[in-house]
This record gives sequence, C-alpha cells and structure tokens, in this order.
Amino acid sequence: MIIDVNMHHLPENLFDDEKILDGFLSTAPRGFGEVAYMGMTEKGQRQIILEKPKGYQNLNYVEGDYNLESKLKAMDDAGVDIGVLRVPVWQEWLRLDTCKIVNDNAYDMCKRSNGRLYANACVPPWGGKENIKELERCIKELGMVGVQVACHYGQLYLDDEVFRPYLKTIEKLGVPLVVHHTPGPVHWESLYEFTNLRRELGRVTDQATAVGRELFSHMFDDLPELKVIHTMFGGNWFANYNLLTPHKSKKAEAMDRLDLSEGDKIRGYLKNNLFFDTTHPASWGKEQVECAIKVCGADHILFSSSFPVFYNWMSDGVEFMKGLDISDEDRELVMSGNAIRLFGLKV
Repeated sequence: MIIDVNMHHLPENLFDDEKILDGFLSTAPRGFGEVAYMGMTEKGQRQIILEKPKGYQNLNYVEGDYNLESKLKAMDDAGVDIGVLRVPVWQEWLRLDTCKIVNDNAYDMCKRSNGRLYANACVPPWGGKENIKELERCIKELGMVGVQVACHYGQLYLDDEVFRPYLKTIEKLGVPLVVHHTPGPVHWESLYEFTNLRRELGRVTDQATAVGRELFSHMFDDLPELKVIHTMFGGNWFANYNLLTPHKSKKAEAMDRLDLSEGDKIRGYLKNNLFFDTTHPASWGKEQVECAIKVCGADHILFSSSFPVFYNWMSDGVEFMKGLDISDEDRELVMSGNAIRLFGLKV
C-alpha cells in the first residue's frame, strides 16, 4: 500500500465563490509583507499568487488542480492508494469562518472519495472556546485524522506559550500535529532575491528553525504524548542530528562553548515526538533520502509528494522510493506503515 500524507487541499469552489475567495485573499497579512492576488497563467487559467515581498512569487494555486477528480486521477496514475489532505500555507492566517468552510469541503471530498482520502483539520491555533470547539468538531464529528498548522504565525514559532492550550487539546485528542512549511522563515530578508533560495531554501530554513525551537525549548516536557510531523525532512534535520547534540569531550576543555548537557533529552524528543515527511523525495536525491532514513529511522519518515505543486512529484516520488537501497520492511514503514500508525487510518 502507498499512502501520500501531503496532498494539498483547497475548497473546490474557491475560484467561483466570492465569499470564500475573499476569505483567502483579504486575510493575507500585508503588514508582514504578504501580497495575495488573482492572476492568470500563460495558458489562460486563473491562479492565486502569493508574493513576499511584492514582486517575488512564492506560491501559485491554479484553478482546476484541487478538485476531487484531479486528485483521484493523479493517485491512479502514480499508484497511490490513499492521500491525506492539508491546506498549503494558507492556514497561517485564515479566519475561523473560512476554516469551517475549508473543513466542511474536505469532509465532503473525503466522503466522495470512497475511502481514498482523509483530511487534517484546519483551525486557527490561538486557543479560545470557538477555535477549540471547531477543532473537536473536526476530529470527533468529521473524522479528521490530524491537525495542521504552519511553521510559524507572524513572528511566533510553535514553542511560544500562546499556542500551548491549543497543542494540549490536540494531544488529548490523540491525533498528530502536521507542521506545513511556510515560504520563508521569520527573518527572510536574506533569502528572497533568488528564486531557488526563496522557494526551496526558505522553506527548509523555516522548518529547521521550527524543529530546533521545539526541541531546545523543551516544549515536549509539557506535551509528552504529542506527535509532530514536519515537512521537508524537518529542514534537513538528519544532517543536523549529531551537530546539535554534541557529546562531552573526553578531555577537559578550557571553556564550554556549547551546551553539552542536553544531548540525551533532545534525542529523546526526536525519538518520541518528532517525525518527518519526504516532501517530493525525488527532488532531494537518492543518497540524501537514504541518509535521512538511516539517521532518523525508517519508523520516523512518511512518504509525501506536495501534489499538485508539480503534477509529477507524486508519480516520480513513488518510483523514486521504489529504487532506494533500503529494506522492504523499511520501505513499507515509509510508504504506508507510519501513516497508518500515526494517523490511525482504518485501512
């Protein structure tokens, strides 16, 4: 079985319903440099474009890519059995009323998929009675299997105390928290001028920052049962694993330039609380993905395509994963086993 845990979802009538469209376009925080507007592709299709700063595109959402038929056809072509839906990036600023529309549409789409699609809940993460009520509705009534959030909100990463009531509710509900990358880190000014730095390294940097803050803030001491799934291998976290958890020297040093006391605790969080998805794995390279699986453990990696950013990311990703030099047991964990376990999928 093949399960893609990162299939992008937007309301199917987003481009035609003025209320929903306004809920997306008008809420982009211009005060933080975000610009959202409608445009056209070269082929004459309507698209929503996000820029940060103005004139530098980070995200493009094209009409027709997000309906159920497109998803199922792509899954059939790639050999994907099940997809898990999430809203890409927008959840950083959507209002509760818009989130309810998004969640209802996701529920309807999953229902019409005949068991092939599941969804993550999309709710503002600020706590509060109405937000918590919608979160509980999504899990208990709509059958959603996880909750999605952005890497950061404004200048706040998820370790900030303001998010703790919301995260504690998710922990009690027993579903995983899915942390989708944002186009750039809080301090993005040095990354925006060059397209690949802006559209790829920006996301990686934001994820790595988010993971690092979650680990070194010790937020999991307060949330010991919370399972968190980060996109893009957690921002290359496999490469940072040993670098940021240094061992004590066998020889006395003149001074301690690094904190050597936290290694075991950080490694415990990585084992018990943090998981990573592959986010279009073929783009990373065979040696890099094999390294990530070896360092993080096959039981901590989930297959993910980010469809439909590029249509072929899903099909190329499936074929790419088949060609990795890993055991069949590890491949099964990455391609389906971990998703079934973490999301509690009944398949």
